[in-house]
Amino acid sequence: MTLPSLDRPAQPGRQSPKVEQRSEKARHDRLVAKIFGRQPIGIALTAPYAIFIGAIFAFPLGFAVYMSFHKYYFTAPGVSVPHPFVGFANYKTALTDPDVLQSFAHVGVFLIINVPLTVVLSLGLAAALNQAIRGRTFFRVSYYVPYVTASVAVVGVWLFLFNSDGLVNKVLGPLAPSPSWLVNSFWAMPTIAIFVTWKQLGFFILLYLAALQNVPKELYESAATDGAGKWKSFTSVTIPGVRPATGLVILLAIVTGANLFTEPYLLTSGGGPDKASTSPVLLMYQKGIEQGNPDVASAIGIVLVILVLAIALIGRRLTEGDNR
Repeated sequence: MTLPSLDRPAQPGRQSPKVEQRSEKARHDRLVAKIFGRQPIGIALTAPYAIFIGAIFAFPLGFAVYMSFHKYYFTAPGVSVPHPFVGFANYKTALTDPDVLQSFAHVGVFLIINVPLTVVLSLGLAAALNQAIRGRTFFRVSYYVPYVTASVAVVGVWLFLFNSDGLVNKVLGPLAPSPSWLVNSFWAMPTIAIFVTWKQLGFFILLYLAALQNVPKELYESAATDGAGKWKSFTSVTIPGVRPATGLVILLAIVTGANLFTEPYLLTSGGGPDKASTSPVLLMYQKGIEQGNPDVASAIGIVLVILVLAIALIGRRLTEGDNR
């Protein structure tokens, strides 16, 4: 005779305790993975850098937004004064100031010259240095030295080359502009753009050299088999192969132009002649620090950030649109 089982049958629609425990653990794991990722140790390793970014970039940007919407001015330490909300008044003041509009136009001229020159020269030189040429290491180091050299030292060389009695004017002779390059309202900003292109070139060459290592050699061999010459291989294989790097180079060149400060400050003595080389960042310094209007300077900075983001987004879509 078989005795009936004493185990209580599971009620319909209700899971056993073990199944519920596993389900609860799975939900907990999914929640942890959603918050911290699949490898929570990565959060711990990146936390110091995230704190650094927050303290150095995020907080100042947020505080700049706050200042741009308030009547704000610097006071002595320990002195507390009201900062009334003024809405978009600071933005109106900034965007109706001819000097501000002129500084943005100057950056536009800078970017029109600097960005194409940077892309063309860095990609061309990187492609050349990627070949087995004599003295390749020497040339790689030579192009990178200006980038790691202090701007003050390099500016001294350029002042020697481009002043009224400089080497460039002596070589050009009667073709040299008058007044000279850095004191000429027309040539001051283009000269600064060429200087920045030359100084930053080594960094962008390294970016392209790294990208060229990822272009499969088989593509060049296939192009050669099909009868393509060096120029055709360059346009059909190299340029498409380094398109993501080109997007990065354009983005970094735009950011460099938007942050232009040291070069006009040193080369043209603070944006001269007659404010012909003033940049928005230099104008922010002049209005915020020298003239005591940090609220208007903050409004200029926020407008600059928005414009840079918009231009960078357009550039990314143009350079990487075919890869999506």
